[in-house]
Amino acid sequence: MAEKLRLVLSVPLLRPFHLHCLPPLKSFWSKTHFKFKISGTRMASSTTVPNTKTKVIDSHLHVWASPEEAVDKYPYVPGNEPTLPGSVDLLLQCMEEAGVDGALIVQPINHKFDHSLVTSVLQKYPSKFVGCCLANPSEDGSGVEHLERLVSKDGYRAVRFNPYLWPSGQKMTNEVGKALFSKAGELGIPVGFMCMKGLNTHLSEIEKLCTEFPSTFVLLDHIAFCQPPTNDEENKAFSDLLKLSRFPQVYVKFSALFRVSRKQFPYDDLANPLYQLVSTYGANRVMWGRQVDFPFVVPECGYKRAKEAISLIANQATLSASELEWIMGRTVIELFSGHWQP
Repeated sequence: MAEKLRLVLSVPLLRPFHLHCLPPLKSFWSKTHFKFKISGTRMASSTTVPNTKTKVIDSHLHVWASPEEAVDKYPYVPGNEPTLPGSVDLLLQCMEEAGVDGALIVQPINHKFDHSLVTSVLQKYPSKFVGCCLANPSEDGSGVEHLERLVSKDGYRAVRFNPYLWPSGQKMTNEVGKALFSKAGELGIPVGFMCMKGLNTHLSEIEKLCTEFPSTFVLLDHIAFCQPPTNDEENKAFSDLLKLSRFPQVYVKFSALFRVSRKQFPYDDLANPLYQLVSTYGANRVMWGRQVDFPFVVPECGYKRAKEAISLIANQATLSASELEWIMGRTVIELFSGHWQP
C-alpha cells in the first residue's frame, strides 16, 4: 500500500487547479463560468477517445442470489429481499454486450455479512472480478477478525463502511470503527464510504479517520452522493468533497450517475462536477467503469446504454484522452495492482 501511495504522489495533477482559486460558490456552477474555465485552461478535441489498450473496469456494482439460490444456498436477509434480478449470469451478459473487461463487486445489503455468494463468484471468475466486503461494526469487535479472514482467506481487496449499520448513536470513529479502518490499512485494502444521507452528515468522521490513519486508502462511493448544487447547503457539500483531495489517499468514484444527477439520461448536468473533480483530484484519483451500479442501472437506462451517457459527459467536460484512460480503468487497475493485467 505504501508503494501505491508513492505512485499517487508521484503522478502530477493532470490539470492545474487550486482550491483557493475557486470562485464564490454561488457562481461556481454558472454556465458561463464553466465554459470560461474549460476554454481558458486547455484545448481538447470535441471527441474524447480512451486508449483502447487499457481495460475498461466498472468500479462499483453488486450481485446477489436468484430467488431459487436464496432458498437453496444463499439466503437473503429478511426485509432486504431484492426487487430486481442481480445474478452474475445477467451481469456477465451485460458486461459482454457493453465491452466491460472487469469489475469491483461490492457486497450487497441483501446478504449483509454473509459473503458466501460473492465469494463464490470471485472464486469462479478470479481474473475478472475483485471483491469489496462489508464491514461488520458490531460492538463486540468481532468484525475486525471477520475482515481479516475475508481478506486473507477469501481474497477480498476492499471493504465498505456503511455508516447506517453502526449501532444506534455510534459513529464510524468509535473504537470499533477505528480498529476496522486501521486494520484495512494494515491489510493494504481501501475503505469505501457510502454517504447515502449526504457527505456533510459523515464528513467529520471521514476527516478524522483519514488524519489518524493516513496509510488507509479511501473510496468515496457515488461522488459521496453530492448532487449538482442548487442551494448553499449543497454548494458546501460539493466544496467539502473537493477539499477532501488534500488527503492523498482519497479517491472518488464517479458512479451511480442516475442517483446523483437531477436529470434523466444522459445525465448531462454531471459534466461540470466531473470537470471539477478531475481538476482538483487529478484523473488518477477518479474512477468509474463504463457502467455504474449494476443492477440498479439496468431499469434506469440499461447497462450498455450507460456507455453513451458517460461518453457525452466526458465530451462536455472536455477530458483529454489521457484523463479518460485513467478514469475508465487505469485508476482502479493501479489501485488494485496485480489484477486485470493486459
